Amino acid sequence: MNVVLTGSSGWLGRFLAPLLRAHGHRVTGLDVAPGVDTDVLGSVHEPAAVERAFAHAARAGRAGRVDAVIHAAALHKPDIARSPARAFVDVNVLGTQLLLDAASAAGATRFVFTSTTSLMVSHALRGAERGDAVWLDEASGPLVPRNVYGATKLAAEALCRAHHHATGLPCVMLRTSRFFPEDDDTHAEPAGENVKANELLYRRLTVEDAARCHLLALEQAPRIGLDVLIVSAPCPFTRDEVAALGHDAAALYAARGWTLPSRIDRVYDASRAERVLGFRAETDFAALLAALRAGAPLPFAHDPGYVGPAAGVRQPGAAG
Repeated sequence: MNVVLTGSSGWLGRFLAPLLRAHGHRVTGLDVAPGVDTDVLGSVHEPAAVERAFAHAARAGRAGRVDAVIHAAALHKPDIARSPARAFVDVNVLGTQLLLDAASAAGATRFVFTSTTSLMVSHALRGAERGDAVWLDEASGPLVPRNVYGATKLAAEALCRAHHHATGLPCVMLRTSRFFPEDDDTHAEPAGENVKANELLYRRLTVEDAARCHLLALEQAPRIGLDVLIVSAPCPFTRDEVAALGHDAAALYAARGWTLPSRIDRVYDASRAERVLGFRAETDFAALLAALRAGAPLPFAHDPGYVGPAAGVRQPGAAG
């Protein structure tokens, strides 16, 4: 297939673009920052940049056709500290609509959108100190995002749904849990590697698994039509354990020989992605334990100094 990939210079893009090519797909990368897989420089909210990307892809495709769009570009939660709210609306919302329109105009047969589990976390859930853990799946709601990042990604999902109903363009939205390599920008304790290891239990996946899921969604989108799927490493717990997780996770861990956090506030249930896409993350908490036992490298990326490629690019709506 002939694919337009946005966010091609980002953390996911640098893994996804080579994977797509390895499976025989032609990739045109669009990003605000240069990268080895970026062919067109520009933001997804700029009509001219989107037009250039589709024109570039059409020249590379059979009969000038663009088959698919994978929309992974976005302003993310860490960008809140350096970009105004309007920039999030421009990039995450307007950019999504421009790409949906361009995909339909080009005759594309599928659209894959990188969403986030972050939009499922409200202020109440984020700030809860005690109480049962919350089991989050695709039916959870109402959704009340706690910041502009989550709000704009939820709005973008709504645009994908509306566009599908209006045009029939197959749209698969992947609510990915955490796969960034940098430290958490709001929590310094415990240390970064420890946090990532713990998060594999309930709210993380590797970037390699995230890329693999996007490939599956691309290939199966016409069969699926329209859907939103949580993508995360499989959780070893069950829904009937949320009370214990919320109050005393350590007791459950001790029964398995683990020493981990005293409580967990939420669990992302990725089982539906397994049923719909046949996707199951290859790296889970068991893989982490195996690596620790063997003294092998940890099975996830940790880079405290990582900064996304868009960090140094002036965003729309920014002062100066």
